[in-house]
Amino acid sequence: MSTLTLAEHQSDILASLRRLQGRGTVGDVVADSGLPGDNVRSGLKVLLESHQGHLAVSDTGELLYEFDEKLIVRGTEPVLARMKRTATDVFTKGFKATIVIMLVVYFLIFVALVIAALFANKNSNSRGGGILGGRRGGGHRHGGFGNFWLWYYIWTPRWRLGRPYYGRRWEGTLAKEDRPPFYKKVFAFVFGPDKPTPTQAQLDRSTIRLIRARKGVITTAELVEHTALTFPEAEDEMGRLLGAYDGEAAVSPDGELVYAFPELMLSAHDTKAREPNPAWLRLEHKQELTGNTAGANAVVAGMNGFTLVAAATSPWFIFPRLGISLSDPVAVVGLILIPVVFSVLFYGVPLLRMWGVTRENKRREKQNIRRVLLGLVYSRSLDKGRDVGAAEAYEHVVSRLKQQVVERAAVDAALQGLAAELDAAVAVDDAGDTRYTFPALRQQFTASETVRRKLQLENRTLGEIVFSTSDSAAEAGERELALFDRELTESETDFGRYLPALDKIGFEDDYELVAFDEELKQRGLIKA
Repeated sequence: MSTLTLAEHQSDILASLRRLQGRGTVGDVVADSGLPGDNVRSGLKVLLESHQGHLAVSDTGELLYEFDEKLIVRGTEPVLARMKRTATDVFTKGFKATIVIMLVVYFLIFVALVIAALFANKNSNSRGGGILGGRRGGGHRHGGFGNFWLWYYIWTPRWRLGRPYYGRRWEGTLAKEDRPPFYKKVFAFVFGPDKPTPTQAQLDRSTIRLIRARKGVITTAELVEHTALTFPEAEDEMGRLLGAYDGEAAVSPDGELVYAFPELMLSAHDTKAREPNPAWLRLEHKQELTGNTAGANAVVAGMNGFTLVAAATSPWFIFPRLGISLSDPVAVVGLILIPVVFSVLFYGVPLLRMWGVTRENKRREKQNIRRVLLGLVYSRSLDKGRDVGAAEAYEHVVSRLKQQVVERAAVDAALQGLAAELDAAVAVDDAGDTRYTFPALRQQFTASETVRRKLQLENRTLGEIVFSTSDSAAEAGERELALFDRELTESETDFGRYLPALDKIGFEDDYELVAFDEELKQRGLIKA
């Protein structure tokens, strides 16, 4: 179907979905709208990406499209919200520039004033030039400051203005010439390091690698293994992926949804995709308050602290020695009020941010527990459906997350959450330990492996192997003869190859999603 034709039918499909309260099969929409089935099917696939929708299986085995009743379009933003975001962005950039200028300028001013006050006390009868210790001394000091700042910026000659600073771990991956200059450390001290804002394409890269590594066929369980999303979130994400990458969904005989992406397997190069790390090798580091090294924080905090003390004590130290009157409003405002207020705010903003950072780290710790737990649950479930005990789950997580305090209640909550998502069987053993069995995981992996093998062995398209309840008896018999015996497939399949490095964990930094493109920008290979 052409893009123009699809756009013409979009409003009719949306209207039908509204009348159906956001829930219906292709047949429901066809009956309501009167549009051809192919047009409706193509239109619904596009809506899965552009709207908040996902797929389910109806009681009769048909694909069921579900959307929020309000049909909120992704990517649209109210005018007021856009204006607020723009104003916030302008204010933040302006404030960032202001604080660096004020920090450095006031620091240098008060260094000069303190030195002048000290020399004025010693040489009260000398000429004004002696305040700075004579021309030679003053010139030497000025040259020292000039050389320091000049050296610092020469030390990072390849730094591009506007380039983000993601913190000390990211800085450690750069060459000396590419390391961020001082002003970026000042920004980070107050506002925290820049947060990567990956595009949807960057976010999808590892998922596409997963799809290609698994021969173009995955299930929701496999997506969760990779992303650690909840299963409802993974269903929504799978719907978006179907629309974005021309995927197809099939229903297995036992009602499992399997997703195939034949277009992603088309390639002019005979290369094999390397499977991305699973969730337990993609743990999140703690978010840092500034992202700077201790040394950089000490320099920034020291400069601001010096300015604060010098400004606060200037009425009793600097003003009397230099003959500055407290009745001079310009001096009082410029050398006391502004620097004191600025310095207090300079310290105050990071202190206020501490609450948000602490809350985010609690979320990350909770998510890391889920990621590590997924490794145990998947390994047991795919190993002939073995169960998982609450006590051993806690021991498993504690033995791997040694860098954080893990509470038993947090592990139990994560395990219970997985059990609810997968409708796990729950039992209590003789020792009183709760044990969970997750048959749905093995069922999903078996279903995807069946489709995967068929695509590989006979090189057929998905349309030739779709499991449909509309098949006639003859078609069903032919299909059964063509497919592998499901029980044989299940007994012979070794799912262990899909669960790498179960004995260890790994961390993934936020900036890794955008680091590759950042490097290309630096080399001028793509537009900044």
